Amino acid sequence: MHYRRTIITILLCCAWSGAASLDQDELKKHQSELQTIRKQIQEYEQKIRQQSSKEKATLELLDSYDRKATLVRRLITKLRSAESALQDTIGVTRYTMQQLDAQLKFLKHHYAGYVKAVYTSGRVRDLELLLSARSINQLYIRSYYLRRFTDQRKRDAEKIDVKRGEVESVQYRLQTQLAEERRLIAEKGAEEDRLVSLSSDRKRVLADIRKDKSSTQKEIERKRKAAQELENVIASLIEADRLKKEKRDADVKEGKFVQPPPVSGNFASKKGKLRWPVAEGVVVAKFGNQVHPRLKTVTMNTGIDIQVKAGSSVTTVADGEISTILWYPSYGNLLIINHYNGFRTVYTHLAEILVAEGQKVKEGDRIGTSGEAIDGPRLHFELWKEREKQNPELWLSR
Repeated sequence: MHYRRTIITILLCCAWSGAASLDQDELKKHQSELQTIRKQIQEYEQKIRQQSSKEKATLELLDSYDRKATLVRRLITKLRSAESALQDTIGVTRYTMQQLDAQLKFLKHHYAGYVKAVYTSGRVRDLELLLSARSINQLYIRSYYLRRFTDQRKRDAEKIDVKRGEVESVQYRLQTQLAEERRLIAEKGAEEDRLVSLSSDRKRVLADIRKDKSSTQKEIERKRKAAQELENVIASLIEADRLKKEKRDADVKEGKFVQPPPVSGNFASKKGKLRWPVAEGVVVAKFGNQVHPRLKTVTMNTGIDIQVKAGSSVTTVADGEISTILWYPSYGNLLIINHYNGFRTVYTHLAEILVAEGQKVKEGDRIGTSGEAIDGPRLHFELWKEREKQNPELWLSR
């Protein structure tokens, strides 16, 4: 029974050793990613200092604030992830400490019993055992086993020293991990404070820009260019789908193994019944031509703008796959979801993106949080069928 328990403990320790190695690799990866994000944040800080030296706030300065805020949010997310992973590792380390302590106490207890027995009657008893032997053969056997017994106790003493060293090593590792956890928590708190300060600075710049008629006119032009670039992206995604289908069809003809195409989910049948991308809000800019309230210029809105509290959860309207994640002036953070059979949805003005390219998503999955455009806090939402822009309000549930 003791032998079986010892084997299980050894296997647990070996498994922990492998996990510790894996955690070290993950930690190095986290540190590399964090360092890259920190460097990008520093670049935007320098850019903001240069742009802030101008007499008035510019759209480019606002862009820099937005890009920096996105990076800070990403850094905070990474720090939270690293902290969570480290807490799991600390839990494993503490469990290993308990196991090693138990083993060390077990060895010490048995060795102490042996030492006590030797001290009270050990050598005399051994001599009596040898003298009471009835034959030379029995004397030889008893002498042999007494030597084996003594050698085993010596090995037990050595095991105690080794186990004590293992305990000290794990204690040191635990202290290092706890120190790293405290550092991560402190850095996360500092970055959260920086995000609050950054948000305040951005609001000040945004207020100055809204007063400037020339900036408003420039923003309209930037939005038009962003819409054109988005249209080009949609076209390239359609072309990529076509090439994939051609290759799949060719492989099928040649008898090659082909992964089946993604299940469509019958998006077309959901017209008029799609869930909204936000839980609440007001449509403040409808699909189609829009007249600017101040400049009286007419622009084409390729989707709808939903006025919603900044930081609101944004969810996908149907099953699909994250096609691409981009950033454009005027649109900010943007992602496109492929719902197959030519249907795609677009979400822009995102403060935070919580998914990755290629990730499969289900209807209602949280994909990000809403941000703030020049016109105020909102989410811009588009729906495409191949290259045709659709009126989202005709598809969303009433």
